[in-house]
Amino acid sequence: MNEGYEEVLRAIASSDPTPGGGSVAALSLAHAQSLAIMVARLTVGKEKWASGHKSAESLISKWVPKMDVAIELAENDANAFDLVMEAYRLPKSDEKEKEFRKRSIREATIGAAQAPLDTATEAFDLLSDIGAFSHLCNSNALTDLASAAELSISAVNIASMNVRINLDFIEGRDVDELSTRLNSVVEESASTLEGIRSIVSERLGWK
Repeated sequence: MNEGYEEVLRAIASSDPTPGGGSVAALSLAHAQSLAIMVARLTVGKEKWASGHKSAESLISKWVPKMDVAIELAENDANAFDLVMEAYRLPKSDEKEKEFRKRSIREATIGAAQAPLDTATEAFDLLSDIGAFSHLCNSNALTDLASAAELSISAVNIASMNVRINLDFIEGRDVDELSTRLNSVVEESASTLEGIRSIVSERLGWK
């Protein structure tokens, strides 16, 4: 741990609303990625886990470049919320200003819903790859991979709340489409996690 890490935690703990839950969801995803990559690296090159080498190499090649993406998602979420606040501060002294303010609020709110939805979608993608890898990974690090899965589902669930709280304030076809996408991600993530938990329990003899 270093001062930069502590600085992020202090920023979250401050009275400033950003970074908030949506950013924390993305940071949970970042931790999940890191753990999954670690397990993949502990699997590659060890003859005992030869059957998992291809899956491990695929996970590494896909998710190492995406580690920066999770940080970007955290920043995007904070920026999206700030845009909503800016829209609410727009003047409303006449009808023209009121209409512009109304449109701006709606557009910013859609953005504030899209940002955590992107995080949830990315977390589900990782969860799916963890599920495929969980059969084959180094069993000595299986609980670390399970931890990555639990962090991924946390990212999905936290992000989903941030999507929903924004969509509660607006209506329209685009809102319905976002809601449909979110529901699919949440449901499929939950199902995938249950499969991973079952595999972990079976491989470790916890059943």
